[in-house]
Amino acid sequence: MKTSGIVRKIDELGRIVLPIEMRNRLEMGPGVGVEIFFENDAITLRKYEPTCTFCGSAKDVTEFKGKKVCKSCIDEMCGK
Repeated sequence: MKTSGIVRKIDELGRIVLPIEMRNRLEMGPGVGVEIFFENDAITLRKYEPTCTFCGSAKDVTEFKGKKVCKSCIDEMCGK
């Protein structure tokens, strides 16, 4: 993991501000979802990308009846 040299303090509501350079690099504007992972003594933030319920792919994912499904799985279910 590469260090950025940037330190932020947590505010009284538990929030931190991600530097604009990092948000721009990952195309993370207002309203973009962020996944939070906790492993051992580290917290990882990642831009949220919905994945297919069936195969886990993040390519061409759409929602159908509350489930995320990719085009490949839809085609397979439809016999294409």
